[in-house]
Amino acid sequence: MWQVMGHETLVALLDNSLKGGNLSHAYLLVGPPHVGKMTLALNLAQALNCQGDQKPCGTCTSCQRIAGLRHADIQVIGLDGRAEIGIDQIREMERSATLKPFEGGNRVFIIDGAEHLSTEAANCLLKTLEEPPPNVQLMLLAVNERLLLPTVRSRCQKLELRPLPTPVVERALIEHWEVAPEQAMVLARLSSGCLGWAVGALHDDRITGERAARLSALLHLTGVGRAERFDYAAQIASQFSKNRGAIREVLSLWIGWWRDLLLIKGGCGDFITNIDQEATLYNEAEYYHLTGIKGFIKSMQQAVEALGQNANPRLVLEVLMLNIPQREGG
Repeated sequence: MWQVMGHETLVALLDNSLKGGNLSHAYLLVGPPHVGKMTLALNLAQALNCQGDQKPCGTCTSCQRIAGLRHADIQVIGLDGRAEIGIDQIREMERSATLKPFEGGNRVFIIDGAEHLSTEAANCLLKTLEEPPPNVQLMLLAVNERLLLPTVRSRCQKLELRPLPTPVVERALIEHWEVAPEQAMVLARLSSGCLGWAVGALHDDRITGERAARLSALLHLTGVGRAERFDYAAQIASQFSKNRGAIREVLSLWIGWWRDLLLIKGGCGDFITNIDQEATLYNEAEYYHLTGIKGFIKSMQQAVEALGQNANPRLVLEVLMLNIPQREGG
């Protein structure tokens, strides 16, 4: 069975296309981290190679091997600690694509973080997108599709996975993971509609611990001088080439925090994301004006965009540090 929750329309589209024999040779799955892109891609890979009657059955040898990333015909291409997905990785993928399936009936290639394809790699990929070998399925996963070459985007069928409503995440945690209602409510709010994050946080305390540490760093930065802020920017920038995703998550968390302040200032505190920090948020909101909050949110969004376009990370983050609003009297 399909394991993606909350994206029933997309599941139905793929299921009907599979049964009708008219799947696109390449799909572009777009959505925030942990929203279900990889789960959906692996589910389709299972359906294409399933040995059961109801595809994907989830229980046959093929489905289980794919779920464990141990199937010879399923390949995931990602950053793997690099700054970008390089042309050598795509050339190796294309070489594999010319081979007949080894275990199942179809080869499936999942490019995770497709927006990080180098220009050379993206141009190399075009050949496979334009002339796909038989029995080959391509799945491109991206957070920011605008960073992909237009020629790559135009050759894929786009499927957008939007953040789920908080009640959907909450209900899934209660019904499928037997989470207590109060804990499910908190995790659902913190997840920003991404069920994968909530499930991960449920099983790994380090996720919520890391999140708390990042918010603590943000609060500290609002009360220190330029030199200490620049030191932090240098520290974060030094990690950029090794882990772009972590920096994106830091900025996303910060954007969520300042949006919560904006909601509180606007009298909409019932809708904040960081519900576990409610008291701190209300206290901090007293120190800022609406214009300062809005301006910094815009600055953070611009920083995310600039980093995605390979701007100098240290320079981008230093500019961001300069734009942190000044605290006023509470």
